[in-house]
Amino acid sequence: MHRISFLCVLLLLPACGEKGKTPAAPPAKTEAIAHETELLGLTLTPQAVQRLGIATITVGTGRTGMIRETSGEIVVPNGAGGVPTGSLSNLAQIGAAQATADGEVARTRAQARLARIALDRASQLVAEEAGSVRARDEAAAALATAQAQAHVALEQRRLLGPSVATLGRQSTLWVRASVSGTDVTAISRFAPASVRALGGTDAGQPARPVQAPPSANAAAGTIDLYYAIDNRDHRWRVGQRVAVQLPMGRMQQGLTVPASAVVRDIYGGEWVYAQTAPNHYVRQRVEIASTGTDGVILARGLEPGMRVVTTGAMELFGTEFGVAH
Repeated sequence: MHRISFLCVLLLLPACGEKGKTPAAPPAKTEAIAHETELLGLTLTPQAVQRLGIATITVGTGRTGMIRETSGEIVVPNGAGGVPTGSLSNLAQIGAAQATADGEVARTRAQARLARIALDRASQLVAEEAGSVRARDEAAAALATAQAQAHVALEQRRLLGPSVATLGRQSTLWVRASVSGTDVTAISRFAPASVRALGGTDAGQPARPVQAPPSANAAAGTIDLYYAIDNRDHRWRVGQRVAVQLPMGRMQQGLTVPASAVVRDIYGGEWVYAQTAPNHYVRQRVEIASTGTDGVILARGLEPGMRVVTTGAMELFGTEFGVAH
């Protein structure tokens, strides 16, 4: 009898342990979220439309020149064929080299002046029949040597570029844009590029292509292209990183909208505001196939004949999320 009771207790223990265990949490949790078709529609009063400056355009097909956007750096040009001065340049070393080169230019110019005086004196003595022709010829050779040394010293100084003290006051600067070796042949090297500050929303400032010493980054597989940009207003600073839009030598056709019509969310999603009724706007996702000089080419998201907001899209975006007043 006692043996049977002991066996019952042993059989009941695992069952009691299983009842006391806490069930494990599921590996994933699902929750319902709003679909893109359930976005908020914005209905504005005529006064609000006027205040926000809302402007729309009808979506249609068109052609636009293709561009390739990349990053660039503002550098100081060197018209003598030397390497441009950028953020990676050792300014202390360049300044020391410039000081040495300036001293060499002054020394060789002084030697040339002394050689000129010696030649004039020897020529005068020959004219007065008081000197030898050989001495005059030697003085002429010494002058030619001194002038050649002065020319070499001046060219060496020019290769070092403008003085370090004047780097920030250049009226013309260069933009160094790094392009992948597979894309460099597609870039139109005779068309101007567009340069704007990082994060800027303006159309950018034109920059003309220039010839510069060849440079590349073998590790990254990129080739450097250079463009000259006007800096008379001292807008740009040496070493500043900029966005560069490089023109490509081909056109693309498709549904086009101005770049100002596209807004991007914090996740990189691209949207436009479609006008579905008078003063009524709905945010609609689009996919950009490529960016051109006159707008963007859309891969999907809109249909021909739809009207989208071109001016005031960012204001509508802020109104939808409650950050605009």
